[in-house]
Amino acid sequence: MKKTVPVDEAVGMVLPHDITEIRRDEFKGRAFKKGHIIQPEDVEHLKRLGKEHIYVLTLSPSEIHENEAAALLAAAIGGLGVEQSKEAVEGKISLLAAHDGLLKIDTHALYKLNMAGEVMCATLHNNRVVKKGQQVAATRLIPLISQRNLVEGVVKAAPSEGIVRVVSIPKIKAGLVITGNEVFHGRIKDAFEPILRAKLKEIGSEVITVRFAPDNAEIIAAEIKNCLTKGAQLVVTSGGMSVDPDDVTREGIRAAGARNIVYGTPVLPGAMFLSGIIGQVPVLGLPACGMFHRITIFDLILPRVLCGEIISREDLAALGHGGLCQNCETCRYPVCGFGK
Repeated sequence: MKKTVPVDEAVGMVLPHDITEIRRDEFKGRAFKKGHIIQPEDVEHLKRLGKEHIYVLTLSPSEIHENEAAALLAAAIGGLGVEQSKEAVEGKISLLAAHDGLLKIDTHALYKLNMAGEVMCATLHNNRVVKKGQQVAATRLIPLISQRNLVEGVVKAAPSEGIVRVVSIPKIKAGLVITGNEVFHGRIKDAFEPILRAKLKEIGSEVITVRFAPDNAEIIAAEIKNCLTKGAQLVVTSGGMSVDPDDVTREGIRAAGARNIVYGTPVLPGAMFLSGIIGQVPVLGLPACGMFHRITIFDLILPRVLCGEIISREDLAALGHGGLCQNCETCRYPVCGFGK
């Protein structure tokens, strides 16, 4: 039960919830913490915040306070690789990445939770690379008080593994196969190798071998196999993925024994990307866009592949919504809509 008391009469009373203060362009945060005993000097401060009254709460056994609800929700939402903020602030608990990794969201379970009413959870986008300590989600009860059975029902319905997880990205050894007559015969300098080395290093992996092949499917296949022989846990080919008669990298990948091949994506840049697997080793065919554009389909797929996902046609088809890069003058990926 909630009782309303004028702030002029509230000195000595206990605040039942955090009170937020917002000063434009200066501050937004907690001005008074739940449990604070109102002092005479607080009255004018509360009025400046637009608070002419405060609540005095008396909860029945069937009711639940926003802070307790947030704690229950956070425990149900957070899975492996996720930790909670120390306490509810303004009724909200943040969920943080416990380590660097790939953020995985059960989007269906998240939708069901947010359809329950009076509870909410907001997250970052699924399949995003996150850093230790980064906020990945937040949850709260929307009203100050709700029915306990509603919150407990939402908690019970959440999957046992949680809704939000952070998966560690394994550090692997990669082999590169740079294709194209123009590079193989020394007519131009290869631009792919330094780009791919940098991207793999950034995610914690290393390149152990680089092979060069002309536009010949048999030689491309042989160089892919050479990478495997040298212990590559991932093979990335560059170039030769378009419809030109000299572009035979796809045939070379197939000749090397790749299966589960998925070619073509609804992502720009990266429409002619290929994903496959040879034995247990993923093979990614990167089109020429990877040499020009800072971010491509490769950046969307690489972390998932390193985490052991076998990319399907359905996975790639789902990337069409948000798959158009805007080629911003200053790239802010992943703080943008690309691949989301």
